[in-house]
Amino acid sequence: MFEKSEEMFPAKKNGVFLSHCAISPMQRHAKEAAQGFLDAMAEGGVRRLPEFYGVLQRFHQQVGQMFKTNAENISSVHNTAEGMCLIANGYPFQPGDEVISYVHEFPSNHYPWRLQENRGVKLVLLDDTDPVGSLSGICSPRAWSMEELIRKVNSRTRIIALSHVQFSSGYAADLKELGAFCKERMIDLVVDGAQSVGCLPLYPEGCNVSAVAVSCWKWLMGPFGAGLLYTSPAFRDKIALTMVGSSSMQQGIEYLDHTWAPHEDGCKFEYSTLPWEHLAALNGLLENIFLRYSMEDIRTEVLRLQDVFLQHLDPDLFRPFLFSEAHRSGILALLPKTDAGELVERLLQNGIVVTLRSEYIRVAPHFYLSDQDMKKAAESFNMEAV
Repeated sequence: MFEKSEEMFPAKKNGVFLSHCAISPMQRHAKEAAQGFLDAMAEGGVRRLPEFYGVLQRFHQQVGQMFKTNAENISSVHNTAEGMCLIANGYPFQPGDEVISYVHEFPSNHYPWRLQENRGVKLVLLDDTDPVGSLSGICSPRAWSMEELIRKVNSRTRIIALSHVQFSSGYAADLKELGAFCKERMIDLVVDGAQSVGCLPLYPEGCNVSAVAVSCWKWLMGPFGAGLLYTSPAFRDKIALTMVGSSSMQQGIEYLDHTWAPHEDGCKFEYSTLPWEHLAALNGLLENIFLRYSMEDIRTEVLRLQDVFLQHLDPDLFRPFLFSEAHRSGILALLPKTDAGELVERLLQNGIVVTLRSEYIRVAPHFYLSDQDMKKAAESFNMEAV
């Protein structure tokens, strides 16, 4: 069913890449599309630009298809942090308003909300909890609880800002449950999708999500420095502009027309020149990978590959942090019974690429890997951990 060849995924020639939660190797179609744009610019500059005029519109359309929403709700940004800052800085907070987040969120989904303290906004952080009860006293579980979130919500709560998947542990939020809770209370749910989009289904309109910000070089296997942003129409209408430029305005290239006429769709946040080679690369990925396969099938295959890995991993040498099915993600966190940093280095020397965050080794395979790849990786883990 899935294309898994070295031709399509050149990184397979160099070992087993299990760090799609970090910086992924670019998929072939992404590289070729970006290179095509760069070659054209090197050969002709502005003379060749017209052949790429449709690249941004195509990006909006294809990301919209992936999210099952309209193209007008999609924006190109450079990374998750930029998307979060555009939202947080433009949100109509009043002094005393509150944002609920989690104590161990990735910085891109923490500092933009911290910055709002300058406007009198209170950032309320959920504590760690251990949803499976297997690691208490051993290491920090890196998960939050719905029960605590419910207790901390009050009449001043305006936004709940959480990652779909926690970057260190792999704990996945139940967005349908969370979105339904927010809808009942008229709270905006803002999601960091960097560790899920490209691996797990995420359909904002089906989960009452107001905004999703994503860095595209992880599970989407796109270029480093490319991102995307989803905003619902109602949410977007609330957000004041905090970054503006020529591309912010509906008059486009009529640069001497300084009429204040900002876009009302997702172009509202695309304030200036965009990296078109990134857009071309992402279009190649979406067309050939993420609109070719369903996100449900990709999730199933990624979790199956994790299970193959676990079947061959020595349980006496590693303690995996296993969540219930609803909270599993592409990240499998392991606690080794040896020095984790040294183990990661030894694995890298054997061509097995993983990353260390806090005390966890993160194993993050993508769908294009094979059962043999997972068996080889597990055997290397066992051998190097002794």
